[in-house]
Amino acid sequence: MAISRRDVLLGSAGALGAASFSFPAPAIAQSEPIKIGCLAAMTGPSSAPTLGFNRGVNFAVDAINAAGGVKGRKIELIIRDTQGDPTKAVNATQEMISQLKVHGIWGPLNSGEALATTPIMARAKMPNIHPCVVETLIDTTRFPNAFRMAPSNSQWDDAVRNYCLNILKVKKIAVIGDTTGYGVTAVGASVAAFKKDGADVVYQANIDATQPDMTPDMLRARNAGAEVIVVWSVTTGMEARMFNTRAAMNWDVAFVGHPSLSSGEIAGLVEKPDNWKKVYAIGYKSCSYDSSGKLPAKSQDLVERLTKAKIVLNDTLLWWVAGGIDAVELFAKAVETSGSTDGAGITAYLNSLTKYPGYFGNYTFTPTQHNGFPTEEIVMSEASTARNGTFALAPGYS
Repeated sequence: MAISRRDVLLGSAGALGAASFSFPAPAIAQSEPIKIGCLAAMTGPSSAPTLGFNRGVNFAVDAINAAGGVKGRKIELIIRDTQGDPTKAVNATQEMISQLKVHGIWGPLNSGEALATTPIMARAKMPNIHPCVVETLIDTTRFPNAFRMAPSNSQWDDAVRNYCLNILKVKKIAVIGDTTGYGVTAVGASVAAFKKDGADVVYQANIDATQPDMTPDMLRARNAGAEVIVVWSVTTGMEARMFNTRAAMNWDVAFVGHPSLSSGEIAGLVEKPDNWKKVYAIGYKSCSYDSSGKLPAKSQDLVERLTKAKIVLNDTLLWWVAGGIDAVELFAKAVETSGSTDGAGITAYLNSLTKYPGYFGNYTFTPTQHNGFPTEEIVMSEASTARNGTFALAPGYS
C-alpha cells in the first residue's frame, strides 16, 4: 500500500513498519542506497543549529527507512563535522562529490561555510539544499543546483528592522555580529538597511565569538546611546555573555535578532534566568504558540510525534528540527518523483514546487527563484519562553 509523506512521518507505528514509498517509474537500482551528504558543524562555536537540524534529519531518515525506504532503497546519511570551518567544509564537499558519490548534499548549516562550498557544488552540478541566509548564496545563474529552504537574511533583516522601528519604536541602533563570514556579511547588510530606513546606527562591531569579556563593546554601545542591540550570530556562548554583561551593567536595553538568541543552550549559560529577559529572536508562525498556548495543528501533531520518538526539543528550536525533516523529505520526494538519483532529475523536481507542504513552511521554487520560504511566515519570538522548541510571540503582535 502506498502512503503519503505525511503518513510516513506522522502515521502509526504499524504503518511505518509495513509501508513503503510508491514510485511511478522504477528507473533506479533497487539495492544501492540513496546517499545524502550532510555538512554539519557538529562541534565548535557555530554548532547550536546543528543540534536541532541533525535531530530532524535523523528522525526523517529513520522514519522513511523503517517504512521500507524509497521503493526498497534505504537512505544513507554521510555526515562530516565541519566544525564551522570553511576549509574543512570545502574538503568534506570535495570528498562527498569525488569519492563518496553522494546524490545530494544538505548543508552547510552556516553561511560562512556555504560561501566557500556552494561554487564547488555548482561546478559539479550537485543538488544542494541548505538553510543559509546570506543573499549571494542563492543565484540561479551561478548556482542553479542550490535551494534555500529557510528565509534569506534580507527576510530576517526586514522582520528585525520592522520590529525595532515600528513596534519597539526605537531609532538609535547598535548592530553586533561575530567575525565569521556570516557575521560580517549580516552586520553590513543590517546597518545599510537601518540607515536606508532613517535609523541612527550609533554602534556596529564584529566580535570574536571566543572573546571572554563583552564589557568593552557593550559599554561603547551604551555610551553611544543605543536603544536596542541587534545581534547577528549563531554563537550562543557569545550571546549569553552579552546578556550577562547587560545585567552587570544594570542596562535595560533590548536584544533583537538571530534565531539563536532563543536557543535552549542559553538557559545553561546565563548567570540567572532574568538575564535572558527582554530578548526577542526571529521566529516563525509555524513554531509560535498563541495566548492560550496552542500551536498550529500541523506543528502540534509533529511535536507529539517527536515526543513519542523521544526526540529532545527543550534544548533546541523546533524550526531547526522541522527544517532537517523537510530537507530529507525533499530529497526523498525528488527521487520518488523523478525515479532517479540523477542530479538533473532532483533539480528539476525542486524547480517545480509550488507551496510544497513542509513542516517548517510551504516551499515554492522555480528555475529562476530558489528562495523557498514565504516572508509572511516570519515573526519575532520572546526568546526565553521556549516550550518544546516553540515560543510565545514577542510583545506587540496581535
